[in-house]
Amino acid sequence: MAENTDDLKEIFGDDIEGLPQKEWEKRLKENEKTATMLPYQQPEAKDSTNTPKDKTPKGKGGFWFFVLLLAFCLSAISGIYLTVKPGMACQEQPGKEGASLSLSSVSKDTTDGPGIAWIKIRGVIAEDDNSSPFAAPSSASYISKRVREAAKNKNVKAIVLDINSPGGTVASVKDIYSELLSAKEKGKKVVALFRDVAASGAFYIAMAADKIVAEPGTITGSVGVIMQAGNVVGLFDKLGIQVTPITSGKYKDIGSAYRPMTDAEKALLQDMVNDTYSQFLAAVKAGRPNVAPEDMTEYTDGRVFTGQRAFNLGFIDKLGGEETARQLAGELAGLKDPKIITHKVSGLRELIFSFGSSMQSKDLGKQLQSMSTPSVSYLWVF
Repeated sequence: MAENTDDLKEIFGDDIEGLPQKEWEKRLKENEKTATMLPYQQPEAKDSTNTPKDKTPKGKGGFWFFVLLLAFCLSAISGIYLTVKPGMACQEQPGKEGASLSLSSVSKDTTDGPGIAWIKIRGVIAEDDNSSPFAAPSSASYISKRVREAAKNKNVKAIVLDINSPGGTVASVKDIYSELLSAKEKGKKVVALFRDVAASGAFYIAMAADKIVAEPGTITGSVGVIMQAGNVVGLFDKLGIQVTPITSGKYKDIGSAYRPMTDAEKALLQDMVNDTYSQFLAAVKAGRPNVAPEDMTEYTDGRVFTGQRAFNLGFIDKLGGEETARQLAGELAGLKDPKIITHKVSGLRELIFSFGSSMQSKDLGKQLQSMSTPSVSYLWVF
């Protein structure tokens, strides 16, 4: 046992001074007892800086991370639910401070009383080529579905087609055109609104409308059919690639991109294009009966022209924008200051598939397939 104050100070520090003898003897005995303990029996050393130790149990940090992650996931799901829940839409209406509305997803009627449906058509009109059980919002079948559901809705008295498109494939265009004619048979009035471009197949669709509205600077027309067949023979020769078709008949691979087209094949395809064009011309004549015969002949040769020229010739009925179209639709339907009947997607699953279908990647194989597959289109290309 230490016998002097210096030894005690070395063990306990300067605070030993002034303590009664019994106290420092007690501390000295405790110190000797601790020195004889095994390492795992040693008491935890006190922090001289008086800094509080982290008393969080091991694994506690992972628990709180899991809680935060769960809270984030729940918040995200709640946000999506509120977005797609019928009746919770905050979509704005055309004519109200220049806002725009799309009836791109029909499920629940969120407007009481009679009104008009506003359906947007954007981009090339064609079928989506993915395997999703739901069509993409821009696909022809999706638009046709919107028209059918609007036609069934008793509150919908008129349909406005908000078009900004250069046209599309023949079958897709005719599908939408037929649905519009069917909607008219159910008593719905139809107004077409031309935006920047409403050419070829988009112009064809508008021929089903009761009235057409366009801006003076709109590009429209392009009444005609185009079929483009690619040819990669020169490229394949450089790469040393040869394609040998085995067919059941001499015309089975007509339009193939892997060999030059014969004159007989060109004649056959030209005959098909002419037949498709005659269908287009018949629709224009039926939809625009007031156009002079000489103008009908001259301006249906594939040329494009402005909305102002189209108005002068009688291909459209009014010059204006979305407010003009809205008021005209209301006038035809007997509605004063017509409201837009808004709709939302029917569920989360449809929303997810719709987004997924528009994010499909275009790999080299699909691009080559597109180049090598001829298609007949009501499409304005330049």
